[in-house]
Amino acid sequence: MSHYEERLAGDVAAIRRRVEGVGAKVLAAQENAVRALLTGDRDLAGETILGDLPINREVRAIDRECHAFVARHLPSAGHLRFVSSVLRLDIELERIGDYAVSVCRESLRLSASPPATVQRDVELMADQGRRVLKQALRAWNEANAELARGTLGMADQVAGTFHKVFADLLREGEADRRPLKDLFALLAIFVRLSRVADQSKNICEETLFTVTGEIKPPKVYRVLFVDERNDCHSQLAEAYARKAYPESGRYASAGWAPAPTVEPRCLSFMDRNRLDTGDLEPVALDSIQLSSYHVIVSLGGDVRPHVPEVPYSTTVLEWDVGRGPEGMDQERAEKLLAETTRRIAEEVRELMETLRGEGAS
Repeated sequence: MSHYEERLAGDVAAIRRRVEGVGAKVLAAQENAVRALLTGDRDLAGETILGDLPINREVRAIDRECHAFVARHLPSAGHLRFVSSVLRLDIELERIGDYAVSVCRESLRLSASPPATVQRDVELMADQGRRVLKQALRAWNEANAELARGTLGMADQVAGTFHKVFADLLREGEADRRPLKDLFALLAIFVRLSRVADQSKNICEETLFTVTGEIKPPKVYRVLFVDERNDCHSQLAEAYARKAYPESGRYASAGWAPAPTVEPRCLSFMDRNRLDTGDLEPVALDSIQLSSYHVIVSLGGDVRPHVPEVPYSTTVLEWDVGRGPEGMDQERAEKLLAETTRRIAEEVRELMETLRGEGAS
């Protein structure tokens, strides 16, 4: 190696060591925060809160070192990916440290130790998050792309756990055994613990970018169109979205009182306008797993009275696209359906560009 190459490699190694050190401190902070919560150790909670200050200073120092690295070496290709990933990684590590601080601050507000059920939930979520974070940090430290990919799958499991512990917390609240401020504090703690896995996923994605140049693919959104009978408007919206934005989303439709078949004039209109009718048939809304959809669009008024509960991570929208073709002759129905499709097209375009940007396709 030339003198320049040795210096370049040495500077990269120095940054890696500092990032590894911050990662170890953040992991320890998470473990200490949970221990302080479960044991009621107020001194440990205070030490963990103050211990975040050196982490923040070290993160800022790494940022300065990265900027100096760019000025000194004018990096390209792999080295440029490395330094840009470190700058983003610093943000993720600092946030995980902030989550530990939040857990400690919320634990200090509790009037009593969490009940046994909630303690088990805390231990479960903390253990899952800790394992994902440890593995994500290991993947980064070792520049191990395959380990990073495997860890991404682990992180997705934590979301399911959050739904369980949230239900447990609701039951605790309904039993009226805890002050309301305790319930809010515990909810904040669960949110912070679940976010550890989210940030760990980001660390894995930075590892993949640094090692392979692989970038995170654009998100594909799942959209459900609903109305009462699922025999015309919701079917039109599904078919149009499939045709206009096939790469940006996965689409379905359903009705809370589905008709036996799709409205014949609507089906004929779709065929003539080259909207894929496939094996269209009305689907019952109660047969749909709503939590798998990012967005539910109602074209027939408020859908909430017709579902047990709107999932936490699902957004509900209402579009007013007018009446259906029931009772009209063929000519009037044709004009109405053309106007309805125009309205639906405008709404779908606005939705998909909001979700994916102007490049939605």
